[in-house]
Amino acid sequence: MPVKIRLTRFGRTKQALYNIVVAHERTANRKRPLEVLGTYDPTPRRDAYEMLNRDPALGPPKAHKDIMLDVTRAKYWIGCGVQPTEAAWRILSKVGILEPKQRPEPPKPLGPIPFPFPAGGLNKKKD
Repeated sequence: MPVKIRLTRFGRTKQALYNIVVAHERTANRKRPLEVLGTYDPTPRRDAYEMLNRDPALGPPKAHKDIMLDVTRAKYWIGCGVQPTEAAWRILSKVGILEPKQRPEPPKPLGPIPFPFPAGGLNKKKD
């Protein structure tokens, strides 16, 4: 049975937190996973300690999203051939375990499209 690294949601309404888990591909998200690798908080927050000890001339600190991950276990599962989902891939690439996926460039516009209409137009009466 194929195994994947994926995210499972927990937390309160409109305050989502995610567990980064290793689970069978076909099991439901609420079922018990094989292993919990860490947590991901998608809500950007500032550190309270950083706000207290920061020089006011630098301005407010940047908000960041918290990623807590057991890197050694994640590398182990990647080494075993477990494929992460798209969301898990983005998180693992932010941590530095995987290379970020290259997004395809949007297609360039082709320019004006020639119309296959006759020179006289469509409304010209035929005799």
